[in-house]
Amino acid sequence: MKTSFWLGTLSIAAIAALAWLTHQPETARATLPAAAEAALAAPATTGPSAFPYTDAGFHEAEAGLSPSARAGREIWFKATAGNARFHTYTFQQRITALIDWYGVLRGDARDTRFKTWGLINDPGCCTPGSTGCPAKSAEETYGFDWCPGDETLLKFVGKPGYRDPACDFKDASVAASDPAGHQKGREDSCNLAFGTSTGALGFRKFPNPRFDAAAWKQVNGRLGSWEGYNRKLSNDPARSDFKVRKLADASIEPPFLIGTACASCHVAFNPARPPADPEHPKWENLSGLVGNQYIRVSEILISGMPHDDLLWQVFAHARPGTSDTSAIPNDQVNNAGTINALINIAQRPTFAGEKVNRWRKVAACPAGAKSQDPSAGATCWCEPGKAGKCWEKSVKTETVHHILKGGGDSIGALGAIQRVYFNIGSCAEQCWVNHLTDLRQLDPQARNFGQTPFDIGQCRRDCPNFRAVEDRLHNILDFFLTAPEGQARDLADARANQHGTTYVQADLVRDLERDFGPNAVSRGQQVFAANCARCHSSGKPPFEAIDFRAIDSKTGLRADWLGNDVPTPVTEVGTYRCRSLHANHMRGHVWEQFANEDYHARKTVSGILEPHDGGRGYYRNISLLNLWAHAPFLHNNSVGPELCGWGGDKANPRELYRSSYVDTRQPGNPPLARDRQPACWAYDPSVDGRFKLYVASMNDLLNPSKRIPKATKVDQDIVLDIGPRIFDGKEEKRLVGFTVRVPAGATAGNVGNFLHKNFIVDLVRAKLKPGELEARLATVLPAAEARKLADEMQAIGKAIVSDPDRLVEVVKEARARTPALWQVYSSCSAEIENDGHRFGEDLSHADKNALIAFLATL
Repeated sequence: MKTSFWLGTLSIAAIAALAWLTHQPETARATLPAAAEAALAAPATTGPSAFPYTDAGFHEAEAGLSPSARAGREIWFKATAGNARFHTYTFQQRITALIDWYGVLRGDARDTRFKTWGLINDPGCCTPGSTGCPAKSAEETYGFDWCPGDETLLKFVGKPGYRDPACDFKDASVAASDPAGHQKGREDSCNLAFGTSTGALGFRKFPNPRFDAAAWKQVNGRLGSWEGYNRKLSNDPARSDFKVRKLADASIEPPFLIGTACASCHVAFNPARPPADPEHPKWENLSGLVGNQYIRVSEILISGMPHDDLLWQVFAHARPGTSDTSAIPNDQVNNAGTINALINIAQRPTFAGEKVNRWRKVAACPAGAKSQDPSAGATCWCEPGKAGKCWEKSVKTETVHHILKGGGDSIGALGAIQRVYFNIGSCAEQCWVNHLTDLRQLDPQARNFGQTPFDIGQCRRDCPNFRAVEDRLHNILDFFLTAPEGQARDLADARANQHGTTYVQADLVRDLERDFGPNAVSRGQQVFAANCARCHSSGKPPFEAIDFRAIDSKTGLRADWLGNDVPTPVTEVGTYRCRSLHANHMRGHVWEQFANEDYHARKTVSGILEPHDGGRGYYRNISLLNLWAHAPFLHNNSVGPELCGWGGDKANPRELYRSSYVDTRQPGNPPLARDRQPACWAYDPSVDGRFKLYVASMNDLLNPSKRIPKATKVDQDIVLDIGPRIFDGKEEKRLVGFTVRVPAGATAGNVGNFLHKNFIVDLVRAKLKPGELEARLATVLPAAEARKLADEMQAIGKAIVSDPDRLVEVVKEARARTPALWQVYSSCSAEIENDGHRFGEDLSHADKNALIAFLATL
């Protein structure tokens, strides 16, 4: 009995570590009355020419593109590949994090959407009731913007039969190198799933046929509001449902399912032609490939949770313009990184002679090939009913890119593009969600205790959305390679557009040398060649002989990509190492098949405390193209001023900025006193705003000793009541359990990086098989440290059983006594996020200014 209680307490403690608690309220679904049915009808229109809000501007921006690039662009901006179901149901149920889509996308907040969420407004949409808008009230659009295509879509809210606009997609010619069966047998374009815009570019909506208008009005009061979702499930503070919003009531279906396209993160303002008003851009002000350095992806995905919830505090840790690409695969690494700027891709370095194990298009399976179930080790598969449309899997030597911060995507550019769709939710239920870690599963012998590899062949077979995208990947790549949206935007061009006058490179050099010193640009080139080019040039030495602005005659782009993409040990760069410890591309993990054999065979980096085998521990050397437009710096936007939408006003509920400045002179690196914190910089995408931010960030980069340390902290106490409860008809009572308090000031990354499963399993070993635990620890620690940690784990187990409420304090005290605990049970123990990259620190002040001036010309 004592042992059973002890094990039960540990299980509860594990749940406490991540607090993945779910609520399943029982609410009856109302029927649809006739009056509500009538209210679903969309307003009559006389066609697109009757009002100014159309897709015409989107299509005008395609001028000059090849048919293939045009098709790729439309897919990039609009295709969700079926992920609306994931973002409406699966994410909430599997991750148990609620998304408040109305709070993010509500039409009456269109004029503040950029400041709050960093979202880019769709120029073709409008707020209902505004001048020229086809929708006259929010009732007609269920509280959202009106967008092109809604004249049809709105008629199918609460009804079946919607025909997706992707069904009428104009396909371009297939790749000439494809076998005939692939050219003739493309998947139905309907499975690209476009829907219509929500009013924010890249976020798409679909009519929910299960919507019940009567039930909706009962909760929200009217069709045009979602405000009822803000109410608590219970008004009684003593009940656990008091902490949960009505948003968690799965019996109330929303009018729309919301999906995301690749553009949701990658579309942004054209640096050389930004809008006068960021909330009201025109198509000429936008680029689909430059990357949105303002978007708050983490906060969007957790927007339905209260700010004192553990999920909010751990998820909402990313700076504007960064995204944790492992948030859904759950590798438990705080690894938010910048959204890649897809600039001058035709010049991006490639790596020849790498061993790539992947599926390739063939006309038929060769004799002797194992060609049955792809999920059972098949090496060839043909799509039923599509003669000559087959794929064969094998290892071949190829030339590939290294993509993602650590180069994990390395089976070819098309494979990397395809994985983006899985990362944003496509084919989740058919293919990969059951390969993820279940953070609540504590039995190491049970399914989903850890990750398992996602199988590309099985997904191709079972998910038509996969095939719809795969059959058109070359179109997307052609968009990357030829579209002016993905070309470098020089500062000289930006200033010419800004002033409406002729302003050429010579004028830029003149002005830079006025501000940074005589001959600063030419001297800066010398400094760059001597100190930076070995990593940040795609050319070959001697770098002093390279013209870094030379144009490639074949592509018309800058010949030098200003980065070599070579993987560099994080210990050499010295930057915040958590992103380099990203684990999802390792063997046995979810994205294993997107990394090539050379990645898996990388040499283990010495000098890293945490687990870092299997290809981890590296960063690629990134491009410095148009650096003037992409500050702040480093992979996590940590070097340079902190950005905010509303000036850092804590009294404004729409301000999501949290200061990350800390005082490293005090134990635990507490938040820096407010009067010593630098003010955040309000979003300013103008040419002058970007340049000022660039200069400030460069000064921060080149003077690391003057950087104020940053570490994202929990800014509110998180109180977790752990244990089963019963309701006796009068009050809710906890039968057994305890309360855990994570105090404000704890490092959010450390909370998220805590490997609670390994910790709990080893606590059980410490109790039942201490010798086995010590032997395991000795494989990762020196013998003396392994013995000390094994003893510490026994003490921790006894302390938790004695007083479960002290879980956090007990672990904290043990970590202080035995630092190896954090080495073994944390995916990443790094804390200071803007450390490292000290290259150039010893340059003279004049040379630093010269380097700043020169880089602004590239």
